Amino acid sequence: MDAPGDDDLLTDVATSTGWVAGEVREEFPELRLVAATLDARPGRSPDGVRERLRGLSDRFRGSHAVTMRQDPIPWAYRVFYRHVGLDPDADRTPVEAAAVERLLRGAFKSHNVVDDALTIALVETSVPVWALDAQRVDGDLGIRLAGAGERLGRDPAALPVPEGRLVVADGAGPVAQLFSAPAPGHGVTRHTTRMTLFAVQVANVPAIHVEEALYTCVEVLRSR
Repeated sequence: MDAPGDDDLLTDVATSTGWVAGEVREEFPELRLVAATLDARPGRSPDGVRERLRGLSDRFRGSHAVTMRQDPIPWAYRVFYRHVGLDPDADRTPVEAAAVERLLRGAFKSHNVVDDALTIALVETSVPVWALDAQRVDGDLGIRLAGAGERLGRDPAALPVPEGRLVVADGAGPVAQLFSAPAPGHGVTRHTTRMTLFAVQVANVPAIHVEEALYTCVEVLRSR
C-alpha cells in the first residue's frame, strides 16, 4: 500500500488482507477485507484537517450528492447491498449517508481526528473505512456469517447478532456487523494508543481505491 512521494509514511504500518469464510467467499468471490494497524491516538483535529473538510464541503454540494450514486464505486456498494438483502435507499451505503449528513448540516463538521480521517477517506474515495482499538482485536480480521447465539462484541452489554448476518469478526467473535459501526467496547476511545483500520472491497471496486482510502486515513491520523 504505497503512496507516490511519501514512501516513509506507511513503513511501520502493518497491513494485511483479511480472511473470508468459505461459504461467504463462494457466494461473493470478490468480497475482500483489508486492514492496517498503526500507533495513533485520538484527539482534536489540527487546522489542516479541518480546512480539508471545509474544502470537501465546498466541492460536495447538492447536485453531486444526488448524482453520486450513479458513479462506479458508490453504485458497486449499492449493488452489493441488494445482493445481501439490504435496501440502499433505506439502509444507506456509507458514502450516501455521508452525503445526506453534509446536506443536512450544511458541511462536513469536524468531530475528532479519527472520525475526520474516516470521513475524508470516504468522501475522497467512496470506500468506507472503520477504526477499531487494536488492543481489542484478537488475531486477524475477516468476514463470516454470524452463528446461533452469538453476541456483537465482548462488552458485557453486547447485544445478540441475528444468525446468518454478515459480520466482521476476529478470532474471538464478531466485532461489527458488515458496513456498520464497531460493536461497543471495540471502537476507538480516548485511551486508544494503537488502531486497526479496515476497509471492505466489493465487486467492481478497484483495489487501488481501497488502498488509497486506508492510506488517506493514515495520512490524516499522522498529520497531528
